Amino acid sequence: MNYSDALNYIHSLEVFGSRPGLTRISELLKVLGNPQNDIKFIHVAGTNGKGSVCTMTSYALRSAGYKTGLYISPYVTCFRERIQINGEYIEEETLARLTEKVKNTGIEVTEFEFITAVAFLYYKEQNCDVVVLEAGLGGRLDATNVIENPLLSVITGIDMDHTGVLGDTYEKIAHEKCGIIKNGCPVCTTYKQRPEVMKVISGYKSPIVPDEAQLKVLDCNLSGNKFIYKGKEYSTTLIGEHQIENAILVIEVLENCGLPVSYEQIKEGIAQTTFPARLERISKTPTVLLDGAHNPHGAKALERVLAKLDNITLIMGMMKDKDCEEVVKILVPHCNRVLTVTVNENPRTISGGDLAVLASRYCKDVTPCESYDDALKKVRGEETIVIAGSLYLASAIRPLAIEFYN
Repeated sequence: MNYSDALNYIHSLEVFGSRPGLTRISELLKVLGNPQNDIKFIHVAGTNGKGSVCTMTSYALRSAGYKTGLYISPYVTCFRERIQINGEYIEEETLARLTEKVKNTGIEVTEFEFITAVAFLYYKEQNCDVVVLEAGLGGRLDATNVIENPLLSVITGIDMDHTGVLGDTYEKIAHEKCGIIKNGCPVCTTYKQRPEVMKVISGYKSPIVPDEAQLKVLDCNLSGNKFIYKGKEYSTTLIGEHQIENAILVIEVLENCGLPVSYEQIKEGIAQTTFPARLERISKTPTVLLDGAHNPHGAKALERVLAKLDNITLIMGMMKDKDCEEVVKILVPHCNRVLTVTVNENPRTISGGDLAVLASRYCKDVTPCESYDDALKKVRGEETIVIAGSLYLASAIRPLAIEFYN
């Protein structure tokens, strides 16, 4: 089996869809020797901010000298981005070999369960000191929750998303996310949780929460952030006020996970963190920002940046099972012009035409585009360009936009 064969096989498992539950993954991992039992994990669940928190945490642990695995989803640059060690993606040959090993068990699982098993095998094989593990959907019944004793559990910001699976209230969603909390293991959460969500988290275990009173923001612009927390100065290259919230959560995670990490190592890791399509600035002239905001919570984080900018053209594409109306309502009023696209890579997409109808309620200049190239070519050049609405869109349009604007 080569790399192309491996990807084709993994993607063929999409037919099984998303089926929450730990029975299949547990059976599969048992046959494979339960590699997850020999790995130390920091386990992260939440609605928004999971990827940023995971990535910043992994950068800091690497700065401290730990051989650090990072498991995230979905990917933006390439499939192998999902499984990393010290910032290096799993090699194509290794992914193919481990895919064949998992396939040969003959156990029928979903795509996410399969990839999770491959990742666990890889991290054990490579003798990782620690793995920062992002939950996929929810937490309680997510395949990653097969791990038993993480060093620490993390709950990032919780909001409405995947309501058909996780529940239609903040409390129900919080209960699903909090399923990753284990007895004997500490839990950290952000200080910006809704009161009803914090009540649910506290019902599982008293969480470690960043102290907002000890936060002083020094600067917040398109070059990143500078802030003081607990009397010590930090900076991020990641853009947006929400990345300050994520960063101080990461500080608490690293100070409470049981692994020695110094202030200088945390500071260096957070400052060095880059992450594609999370308010990524892919051009300075003109200013082009790429963001994966796809739900109201993510849109509000992006909105705080848009409110400080002028003459914005928004290139937008979304999934129809997201709260498209609310995301459009949040983002589009800040824009002079909107170009909508169909995200052809995913069958769940809303058409560019239908998205244009929604956007036209809040902006007079809205144009549905035939393709990504069509949208990029319609940009006049003197405005600020923001591309948002879906990580699937971000993944597909990112290389085209980088080539077009650089």
